[in-house]
Amino acid sequence: MLLQGKKALIFGVANDRSIAYGVAKAFKLHGASLAFNYPGDAIRKRVEPLAEELEGEFIFPCDVTSDEDIYAAAATVREKWGRVDILVHSVAYARPEELKGRFVDTARSGFALALDVSAFSLVALCKGFEPLLGPDASVMTMTYLGSSKVIPSYNVMGVAKAALECSVRYLASDLGAQGTRVNAISAGPLKTLAATGISGFKGFLPVVEERSPLKRNITQEDVAGTAVYLASRLASGVTGEVIYVDSGFHIMGI
Repeated sequence: MLLQGKKALIFGVANDRSIAYGVAKAFKLHGASLAFNYPGDAIRKRVEPLAEELEGEFIFPCDVTSDEDIYAAAATVREKWGRVDILVHSVAYARPEELKGRFVDTARSGFALALDVSAFSLVALCKGFEPLLGPDASVMTMTYLGSSKVIPSYNVMGVAKAALECSVRYLASDLGAQGTRVNAISAGPLKTLAATGISGFKGFLPVVEERSPLKRNITQEDVAGTAVYLASRLASGVTGEVIYVDSGFHIMGI
């Protein structure tokens, strides 16, 4: 097992179709211990049974837009575990009205919210948990092709993902001296709760199936396998990277 004895924090499990759930499931199969956050009581009701199913050791409250919550969560994790070997950031949000129509119509407040939740939260988590990151720790986040290409209705989320990917590079530089690696996985479209909020999302799937080199859409397991690689010693020399898991769709031209 590639992750035997590793302690993994998973931020962003929403249901059993979420990328974070698939990643956590794969981590467990490879021997990692798991803990999960929940941002509020409504999400706690979803996370509790999933954490129990995956034999998570504990769950903890943490709204990633709150520095106070992050530092309180770090204190809880320090008490429970003492260290963190893997931190998974699978968190993103934009208002529904910002994910349709024209990007130029994005509200200032909507722009700020999307960047805060979807990009700055990774910086804040790295800052809050930095003292707990063990030798050869792995931090990873989830991004999408809309960071570098125009995807209909992705709008402000594309800008947030671009900021997220740039943050990965700067964080990799900052944290590399202590042995921490920071990377991003750019997953192709999956039927997650977040994806269904994007106008026209269903139309993305047949396009990927038709045009990608592998002629298929990706699965939750495809993304999870790459996450296991990044979390393990197999990726000991990999940091600051965006790794595409999209059946090769991103390499294609017209």
